[in-house]
Amino acid sequence: MAHKAGFVNIVGNPNVGKSTLMNAFVGERLSIITSKAQTTRHRILGIVNGEDFQVVLSDTPGIIKPAYELQASMMDFVKSAFEDADVLIYLVELGEKELKDENFFEKITKAKIPVLLLLNKVDKGNQEMVEEQVDLWKAKVPNAEVFAISALENFGVPEVFNRILALLPESPPFYDKEALTDKPERFFVNEIVREKILIHYKKEIPYSVEIDTEEFFEEENIIRMRSVIMVERETQKGIIIGHKGSALKRVGVEARKDLEKFFGKQVHLELYVKVNKNWRSDERQLKRFGYNNK
Repeated sequence: MAHKAGFVNIVGNPNVGKSTLMNAFVGERLSIITSKAQTTRHRILGIVNGEDFQVVLSDTPGIIKPAYELQASMMDFVKSAFEDADVLIYLVELGEKELKDENFFEKITKAKIPVLLLLNKVDKGNQEMVEEQVDLWKAKVPNAEVFAISALENFGVPEVFNRILALLPESPPFYDKEALTDKPERFFVNEIVREKILIHYKKEIPYSVEIDTEEFFEEENIIRMRSVIMVERETQKGIIIGHKGSALKRVGVEARKDLEKFFGKQVHLELYVKVNKNWRSDERQLKRFGYNNK
């Protein structure tokens, strides 16, 4: 039997469920899922392997109009998703009417590759509303196949995956057949710690934070990690730490539990907080954290 392989890239507005969909396909939590917008900052690959296929899924940041250098870099990840896709998934949610960037929308409607438009969160509406939205999107993106799904409930997801397999070109695998992602372990330590900050802190704090795992030592029975939480101002440092260190301790405890599930091994996690002024607008700093790799 011929082997199929290809890149399936997921794009859409912030908070429509891109990370939930990717995790549903892969069967692992590779992408952060929270109720806050702009949760995904990088382009994260999730790899699904079968005997005769390899699907390389790509979760991208939500499409926004950039306000500072970090967001501009995030949109570069989205642009790159259009360049190497074999199949493009445009994810919208029930009730949504447009993409926040017209240029990206035009790229989708003029794409020369197969486009699957997935109407997500259909569990939140009735049949009539879903049918109206399906008709709306068929008219707006006539080059797309439209599917109604609920990524969270796994409704319609297997059908979409089967359609992806049918559309993939014949090709040898791009990655080792045991691979789950292209990211190193430290990346997922950073993301899990950042997820806890997104959950527990409000306003600007989560968006002013970057995590840098400086040490990652794997021993036979335990992994020892040391991660630094970067903030932009001294006042933010105090908020992250909290009264007598209570807020930081909560982040550490919850992150450690998730890391132990993720790695299947006991984890010792040390967290520190440092001020790194205006890192979101500093091209040198952004490159160091894996952004701005143009």
